Amino acid sequence: MELNNIQPAAGAKHAKRRVGRGIGSGLGKTAGRGHKGQKSRSGGFHKVGFEGGQMPLQRRLPKRGFKSLAAPFKAEVRLGDLEQLPVAEIDILALKQAGLVSELARTVRIVKAGELSKKIATKGLVATKGAKAAIEAAGGSVA
Repeated sequence: MELNNIQPAAGAKHAKRRVGRGIGSGLGKTAGRGHKGQKSRSGGFHKVGFEGGQMPLQRRLPKRGFKSLAAPFKAEVRLGDLEQLPVAEIDILALKQAGLVSELARTVRIVKAGELSKKIATKGLVATKGAKAAIEAAGGSVA
């Protein structure tokens, strides 16, 4: 193959439609624009969503709710889940390997839900007041 022999596939290229070139072309006179009105005129276009002066749909609908963009990067773990982990030192990596938090998680919060009886040491995790008290009561530590 040589650069001067490269051609597009047969049928891939087709002639551009030439409008306003006489009655025989099928697109003469009004050139496929119909009669009168804003869209028939040169420069007669408007922004997307414009409804001719009527209040546009995106302004008629009520604003409601909020979706945090930080949500995928935050995660919560229950004390009961930590109880079942086979390791004594727990960090984000251990939680990801155990499948307790998403791979995207950057910050993990331990919440007081469930019971904790074994001694664990957490590293790089945030704990609520109740969870921290429960971990320390079981002889563990929160760092």
